[in-house]
Amino acid sequence: MSTPKTDDLEAVRIVVETLRDFSQEEQQRVFRWAAEKLGLSLPAASGLASPPYIPPNPSGPLSTPAAAAGTIDIKTFMAEKKPRNDVQYAAAVAYYYRFEAPPSERKEAVSKDDLQEATRKSGRDRFGNPLQTLNNAHTLGLLDRGAEKGTFVINSVGENLVAMTLPDGGTAKKVPRKKATRKVAKKGAKA
Repeated sequence: MSTPKTDDLEAVRIVVETLRDFSQEEQQRVFRWAAEKLGLSLPAASGLASPPYIPPNPSGPLSTPAAAAGTIDIKTFMAEKKPRNDVQYAAAVAYYYRFEAPPSERKEAVSKDDLQEATRKSGRDRFGNPLQTLNNAHTLGLLDRGAEKGTFVINSVGENLVAMTLPDGGTAKKVPRKKATRKVAKKGAKA
């Protein structure tokens, strides 16, 4: 006996009920990731682009011109996210340029030149081989290859790292594993 196929409206009800308790930003992220997973493209006018990143400011109203405009500079963004290694830095750069940069600086894909420019602007040491760093981030599943040679696009795994895991850099406590015990073969008695 097979289960009946869910119709469109029932699917919408399930999605709405599932996402009801999430914030609007989280809902938008889930839709982006689901669309990527399904191989769908979302129209730019859909309103599902990430809202600009605004760092917490417990001292009062927004004070910098960039923050007042709803954007953040890359130096502040990197200081907030604190990537711990080169590939995390590369993913954070791709995320910044795709979702957080001022509208005039946003881009879907980043190149080795964008990575080096980000190090200059954020006060980080330059990469000896920035293309290798981007390739390493791709190999680790944080970036996908872009449409043009030498370009890379952040994917849902990289987005998740930057949006959810950083700024702690993935320093979650590791659960200690039990050491494997070796079984010692019993010596048989000689007959």
